Amino acid sequence: MSDADFTPLRVTHRIPKLGRTQIQDWARANGYLVSVSNRGRLAPEITEAFFAAHPEILEQASTYELVRATARTPGASPEDYGWEEGSRLGEIYTIAFVRGLDEHEVLRRLGAADEDIRLITDEDHTQPEGPQIITVRRIGDWTIAVEDYGFRAPQRETLCSLSRDGGEAVAVMRHDYAAGHRLTYAVEGEHLTEIDPTFPERRYGADPDRLNRHLRELGIDPTAGDHIENAVPAALAIASRITKVMITPEHLRRPVLGAAIPVAY
Repeated sequence: MSDADFTPLRVTHRIPKLGRTQIQDWARANGYLVSVSNRGRLAPEITEAFFAAHPEILEQASTYELVRATARTPGASPEDYGWEEGSRLGEIYTIAFVRGLDEHEVLRRLGAADEDIRLITDEDHTQPEGPQIITVRRIGDWTIAVEDYGFRAPQRETLCSLSRDGGEAVAVMRHDYAAGHRLTYAVEGEHLTEIDPTFPERRYGADPDRLNRHLRELGIDPTAGDHIENAVPAALAIASRITKVMITPEHLRRPVLGAAIPVAY
């Protein structure tokens, strides 16, 4: 494929000057049922209707440019993970893909004792005072671990442990706050690559460029200082391209094997 096939898809966004509840107040006054997503966002049809009624606000808005990742070659695409935004996963979570270990061993290497391992149901949630909930399931040759409000797997020592003994591990962390999002990759106990999927030029590890081909196949230039609009779906798509495993909402269903790990103080 030519370099033109990897030309980033650049999109322009506008930042309107608004009061804190201006759109919500307008929506309620105009008969809309106002609901906010678990990530603090209003329904798109409400914001679209508001700006259609107030074109002068958009005209005065400042603009900025982002890159939207999208598949340029056959394989997983960020669009395949469009469901992630409104899912039960929330604002902070990790999905780890581990090859070479069964479900129980993955839980142990994530810090679960045998007595912590049990069937996890819809009533189980991670709480600040503990325990932390992790669920696991087998998909083909890979064990998939989902950390509810957790980020054990992306830590370098833990990811290397998950990939030891001839294995392989990929972890995608969503963290909407200070920590930021992360894509990490280890093989046979070696931490190869860590990428900030929001700013992919930020890459670390023993082989920081190992996943550059996958970035390019999503239209991301790994050498540019671009800001990626759909960073988490892009990271999940790269994990799926590495593992050939596609996560769907069905894979989040409970009851399923997992662990409730007590918080250590």
